[in-house]
Amino acid sequence: MFFRVLYCESYLTLQCNSSNFMLGATVSKSDYKSIQLKIINYVLFTFLGYVCIGLPLAILPIFITKNLGYSALVAGVVISLQYATTFVTRGISGNMIDKYGPKLSVYISMICFMLNGILLYAVYLLRANPSLSLITLVVVRLITGCGEGFIGASPIAWAMMIVGQKHTATVISYNGIASYGALAVGAPLGVLLNEQFGLNAVSILILLIAVFGFFLATKKEKIVSAKQDNNASHVPFFSVLRKVAPYGICLMLAGLGFGTISNFITLYYDHFHWANAALCLSVFSILFIVGRLFFSNAINQHGGIKVALACLICETVGLFLLAIIHHPYFALLGASVTGFGFSLVFPALGVEAVKLFSAERSGAALAAYGLFIDISLGITGPLIGGVIEGFGIASMFTFCTGIVFIGLLLCASLNKKAAKVLAA
Repeated sequence: MFFRVLYCESYLTLQCNSSNFMLGATVSKSDYKSIQLKIINYVLFTFLGYVCIGLPLAILPIFITKNLGYSALVAGVVISLQYATTFVTRGISGNMIDKYGPKLSVYISMICFMLNGILLYAVYLLRANPSLSLITLVVVRLITGCGEGFIGASPIAWAMMIVGQKHTATVISYNGIASYGALAVGAPLGVLLNEQFGLNAVSILILLIAVFGFFLATKKEKIVSAKQDNNASHVPFFSVLRKVAPYGICLMLAGLGFGTISNFITLYYDHFHWANAALCLSVFSILFIVGRLFFSNAINQHGGIKVALACLICETVGLFLLAIIHHPYFALLGASVTGFGFSLVFPALGVEAVKLFSAERSGAALAAYGLFIDISLGITGPLIGGVIEGFGIASMFTFCTGIVFIGLLLCASLNKKAAKVLAA
């Protein structure tokens, strides 16, 4: 399904003019297909990396609670530990990309995922000793975070160096399909593999994918940004972080719905004794990708903030359906609407965030912006695990609805400020 993006006719482009990005660059249909192919060759690394992340995502809560005998809160904390190291390594990766190019960052990420596969197999072998298995799993999650931190912005930057800054929005949009699509596809695939063969099969597949990704990276040329000015004033990473924060916080709040469905929908289905949790994850994935494929041009037509506002409204409605009606059919409907709503949040707000910086700081800008989804997914586990422990699993989507609604209000505030600037 991921490779069908090659045939998407709607696209977004940004034209770089000094430190600003202007909407409106166009290319011929044949040239654009060539650009698509070039972009796909690099965001493929994102897809591979996030499949490795997504494969165990939906099965670990059940493994920790059912096989190891720990609580949902413990499961949430352990799963979310990866985002602590992701938070740290995002900044390192962003500066590494700007200084040495993205290839090294991709290498490091694939090595991390190789270690993941090996250690996750050890978690399976040690399952008869719950404490030792859990400790090993903690190490796995921390290494997963490192892998995600290094893969987060590097394929985007690599693709942008190949096709040019004017195609930034296209690259971000495709990379988003790769990352979130891989998570949503990897999660149900992991569930199916676990049901048929066990966690050991999932770990072996992760190892094989990571080895393939590393080998594929060796075939790509090393590229360093041509716009390296050693005399230019250095902008600290945390200054970049503060500048993108208004857009990143909206993304962070919106990501809670995605994280909850990805991490806890299997427990939700298990609680109500429903079948086909994997189907729910697949439907969520399909509607997410549909949103990216057929509605991306809305950002070009209406602007990133307005599109994000519409998406947050849609996501809030989807989570509200999951919150108020506990029925498998409505679970599918709610997940579908949520996936569709969340589909354009990342590129819509990302385009606005990257516009704030010059081309030579794009790697750091993308890394800083990506941190907010890491924070979102990082707090989802313990936060939703705590909600489940305190109020019951049926209440988790009510809580998510409220959080995403706050994001909607913040995005409405950004839209209002943008309108004032244009009117001035």
